Formats: sequence, C-alpha cells, structure tokens
Amino acid sequence: MPAGDGYRAMVRERFAELTLSRRGRGEFALRLAVICTITTWVAEGYQISDVALSAYVVFFMLRPDRVGSVVTSVVLWLLLTIIIGYLLIVATDSLDYPPLRVAIMAGTSLTMMFLASASKLKPFASAIALIVAYGLDAIARAPGGEPATRALLFVWLLISVPAGLTVAVNLVAGPAPRRLAQGDMADRLRAAQALLTGSSAVARVAVAALRRTGGTNALNLLHMALIEKITPCADLRALRQAARSTEVLLMLAEAIDGHPETPQVWRQAAAARLGEMAAILDRGLYPVGIGSIASPVPCTGPLALLLADFDAVLAGFAEKAPAPGGSTSKTKTGFFLPDAFSNPEHVRYAIKVTIAAMGCYLFYSMTDWQGIHTCLITCYIVALDTTAETVEKLSLRLIGAVIGAAAGVAALIWVLPSIDRIGGLLALVFMVSLVGGWIVSSGPRLAYSGFQLTFAFLLCVIQGSGPAYDLTVARDRVIGILIGDAAIYLMFVSVWPRSVARNIDAAIADMFAGLARIARSPDHPTRRDALAAAHSAVAQVTTDLDIAAFEPAHMRPDSEWFDRRDEMLASLEGTESTLLLSEDDKQLEGEARKLDEFAEAIRRGDAPLAPIPGGSQLEHTFAH
Repeated sequence: MPAGDGYRAMVRERFAELTLSRRGRGEFALRLAVICTITTWVAEGYQISDVALSAYVVFFMLRPDRVGSVVTSVVLWLLLTIIIGYLLIVATDSLDYPPLRVAIMAGTSLTMMFLASASKLKPFASAIALIVAYGLDAIARAPGGEPATRALLFVWLLISVPAGLTVAVNLVAGPAPRRLAQGDMADRLRAAQALLTGSSAVARVAVAALRRTGGTNALNLLHMALIEKITPCADLRALRQAARSTEVLLMLAEAIDGHPETPQVWRQAAAARLGEMAAILDRGLYPVGIGSIASPVPCTGPLALLLADFDAVLAGFAEKAPAPGGSTSKTKTGFFLPDAFSNPEHVRYAIKVTIAAMGCYLFYSMTDWQGIHTCLITCYIVALDTTAETVEKLSLRLIGAVIGAAAGVAALIWVLPSIDRIGGLLALVFMVSLVGGWIVSSGPRLAYSGFQLTFAFLLCVIQGSGPAYDLTVARDRVIGILIGDAAIYLMFVSVWPRSVARNIDAAIADMFAGLARIARSPDHPTRRDALAAAHSAVAQVTTDLDIAAFEPAHMRPDSEWFDRRDEMLASLEGTESTLLLSEDDKQLEGEARKLDEFAEAIRRGDAPLAPIPGGSQLEHTFAH
C-alpha cells in the first residue's frame, strides 16, 4: 500500500462513517424505510411484476430534503416515460430480428455512455442506457407483440408507484431544505465553538474534516429552498451569506487555534458567541447585529489581524452581500464539457462499458441463463471514469450483494416460513430498508454497499410479484454480479486503463492556480472569503489519493509519488496562512507568481529541483 496503514486504515475510516450519528441521518433512513414498505404493500396489492425492483427504486429517488426528493422523483418518472416511448418505437422492428436488437442496444449504450463521460447528462445517462438495454431484452423474451407492450407498461408502473409515493410522503413529512441548511450551519458553528473552547485533537480533526467538505451542502439546500418558493428572497440572500460566513469562521477558528498566545478570556467569549448563533439557527432564524468580542489583552501582529477578521465576519454574518466578481460568481458552461470532442478518453470509456455490457448480454442470452441478468445491470452501474474508482465501486457492489444475499437466504430458511400475512413481510422489508438507508446516508465512500445490500435481500425474499422460496435466485443474482464485476474489471484494467493519478495532479495544479488568483485579489476581505471557499478542493484530492489504492500494482504510482503529493497538500496550510495574513502587495504578487509556476510544473509532469529564493513552505515541497 502506498501510504498509511493500508487497508486497515481504510476499514477503520469506513467503520467510523458507518457508526457516526449525525443530524438527520436517522430521519432519512426512517423515511426511506417507510416509503419502501408502502411501495411493497401497493405493488403486492396490484400484483406488479417485479415488486423488489419497485421498492429498490426508492433509494434513487429519495434525497435529504423534500424538494430534492420531489424533483428527483418527477425527473426520473418523466425520463422513464420518454424511454418507454422510445422502446415502443424501436421494438416494432427489433422484436423478431436479434441482430438489429443488439445493434440498437449497442448504439444506445455507446451514445449514452459518451454523454455520461462528456456532458451534463452524467447523472442519468448510464441509467438510460441500462433501461434501454434491459427493456429490449425483456421485450425479446415476451412471446408476442401484445405481451411485450404489456411488459413495457408494467415497467412504467413499476417506476410510477414509488415515484408517486415518494412525492406524497415527502410533501407530508419531508424536511424543508431551509431547515436542513440552517442545521448544517449550526453544526459547523458548534464545531468551531468546540475548537475554541477545548482546543483538543478531536476538535481539530472535526474542524479540518468540515473544512475539507466545504459549505456547498448548505448552499445547495438553499438553492432547493429557492425552488420551493416558500422562504422570502431576502431571507435566502441572508442565509446564503450566513453559509459563506460560517466557512470563513471555521477557517479563522482553525487559524486562531494555531496561536497559543490567544487570550483564554477571548476564546471563551468567542466560543459562547458561536454557540448562541448556532442556537438561533436551530430555531429557524438567523443572527444579525452581532457585536465584536473584546480582548482583555492588546494583541499585535498576525493574531491581531485574525481577531479583527473574526469580528468583521461576525458583524456581516448574514447581512453583507458577496463581493462582485468574487469566488462566488459562476461561469456558465454548455451542455458538453470543454474537451468533449477533443479528449479520446470519453469515447474510450463508452467503448469499454459497451463491450463489457454486450458481452454479458450475449453470454446469458446464448446460455439461456436469465437468472444472471444482473451482470448486464452491473456493467452500467459500476463503471466510472477511472480504473481505481471503478474497482472501488464494484468491490462495494460485491460486498453489499453478498451480505444482502446471505441475509435473504437466511430469511428464506428461518423467517418466511413462519409468516402467513402481508404484515410480516412488510415488517421484514421495513427493517432491512432501515438498515440499508442508514448505510446509504453514511457517506459517498460507503453508501453504495447499502444500495446493494438492500437490493440483494429484496430480490431473494420477493421473487416476482410476491414472496417465494427459490434459493437459486440468490445464487444466480450473486453469480451475475460476479460476472459483471469481472467483465468491467478486465476491460478497465487491460483496455485503455486510466489511472486516477491524472485527476490528482490536475486537481493539485488547479488548486495552486486558484490560490494564485486569490493572492491577486484586490483587497483583504475578498481574499479571506475566497480562501475559505477554495479549501474544499482538498477533499477531492484526498479522496482520490485514497481511491488510488484500488488500482492494480502495475498501474499504481510508487510510494515516493504519493509522498510528494501528500507534501504538496501539507504545504497548502502554510501558503493559505501567508495569503490570509499578508497585506504586502509585493509579497502577495511574488507568492502568486510562484504558485503559477508550481501549477505549470505539475501540469508538465515535473517540478523545480532546487529551492527558489523566498523560502516559502511550498518551495520546500519541491526541493527534494
């Protein structure tokens, strides 16, 4: 392993995510379990052909807030309606001509997977390719035209039931996005409060983790609140400013904690003030008119500047508008990525996924082994941009599927035989969906195993339109997942393999270039606010460095490469401190030039071999 304790450290981190209890996590899991249970009850009542899949679809529709859940459900339903219409058109010619059917499946797959890599359709393109491929396969297995049409309409109903129930439940019991955003800000303020109060290692780690995640979650939730049209626009503007101010306060608290000479009386007063602000946010309001915090001892040098910044952010916590042209401005982009038609990686990605998926389809079609059709589904689900990301996702799919299938088989043997009413089956679905929802809400690195655990269990326990006792279903589903995993693994490792190292170097170079732009900002407040927002870019680089461990040994960079990148990330702390505390325009311009040079060196694949005059912490990183 390139760094740290290897897999043991990774397992410890994932276990910590699994057991972490945070605001709203239990409510999300409970809401998910309730919708899955009601969906199962309705689908059983109307004898929908695939109850397990109908209940599982809820996992893709539900979001933490009610607006996101409603919008996602409606978009997926409309998308499926369009796909069903497309299938009804193409199925007429392809029903009795297998070569044409395979050609349509492959052509659709190539197009959609290209869009998944090179356009803003990325969240939905792979799902479209999957539904078209699997829909055409289902049509081919129908005995005639009318049964094929009926099968497609059942697929439409299979999605419509969970979509409608998700909308209904969230309109009644879903949390408002504004409340979730304010809760997120309150939690971050309390983390800064704990750091200023105790300055413990646990508090430092918590603040560092929150800074890496950034404040985009609260801002996205406030965007959902804007769509909801309930919160007044003036309140939304104030809350958006409060979200940005919260990130700045986190940064300043971390910087102040690095100065042991900070008066203890000031730290206690500041911590109390942050706690009061968090309590106001928890009540659904936002604090205004916040007074400065007096220091009993006059401070000089960098500490005086930090304390003055802290007071300035408090004074404009939810009142000051963002600086024009600052870091909050967004550049409008088109539907396609800038390199969509110049970067061959997009086409290669589409070809690799399509070959793996069509190979799996032909295999189970020619062997007449329909029970392993999950291999086709697996290809579209686990394929990501790089080899490391793909291997991590297929590993999570396999682990979740094996655990879910084992639990499903155990339920078939020891639980289902004693259930003679639908209430018992619904209770079983509720409990497993609750566990799956808890795992899904753990974090992006572990969530997918929760999806697969629940899906495998439901497929074992609910076979078709009701409960059954065929143990071969669990066996075939897991075998299909193994075959799909193997097909994708072989394609992504042996055919045009793409290492995540490219993403890491590009992201680090972009971070240095971004810091250079911040160094050239016209005034100190603009520079301070932009620094707080820019720090969240570290999270993706750190994640990619962890994911790189999943690459095969022949693709993975050596340990020295990882050490250098860790040192680059460590150097950012000193660079950010310089940009935060310096008010010398000449020094800032010099730092900006050095940062631009380092960014260009990383993009070229090299770096200066000797220290550059100036002696900054960043220069030391490249002096190895």
